[in-house]
Amino acid sequence: MRIKVIAVGTKMPAWVETGYQEYAKRLPRDFSVQVVELPLGPRGKNASVQKAITKEGEQMLAAIPSGDRVIALDVEGKPWSTEQLARNLSDWRMEGDNYSILIGGPDGLAPTCLQRAHARWSLSALTLPHPLVRIVLIEQLYRAWTILHNHPYHK
Repeated sequence: MRIKVIAVGTKMPAWVETGYQEYAKRLPRDFSVQVVELPLGPRGKNASVQKAITKEGEQMLAAIPSGDRVIALDVEGKPWSTEQLARNLSDWRMEGDNYSILIGGPDGLAPTCLQRAHARWSLSALTLPHPLVRIVLIEQLYRAWTILHNHPYHK
């Protein structure tokens, strides 16, 4: 099983890279998590936010490998506990599918991305900065992995 995190936003601050890598390096090689960064759609004084979201959505859909199951991170999605995430990971591994997890830009995901998703997952009812979402996501994937392997990290 491979998990691809497809995220809008490039050139993350050093603290994001450091935080992300801290948990990514703890995962075993057979639990592959790859990040694909996509540029923000054009925004500015005279730019349409909807056009930017549409452009980001097109890029995201193009980055999803054929056959992947898609999970959209969406504030209106279903909240999962860490234990539920661990159960989901276990099921995903048994199914043998690969997954793409979508992290939208500052204005959220394009409707086409939400329509493409097999599931919508809400990390929190709070509005989180997109760079922080990457760290929370990888930490939760690591924590779920530790649950499945009876590792003491989760205790």
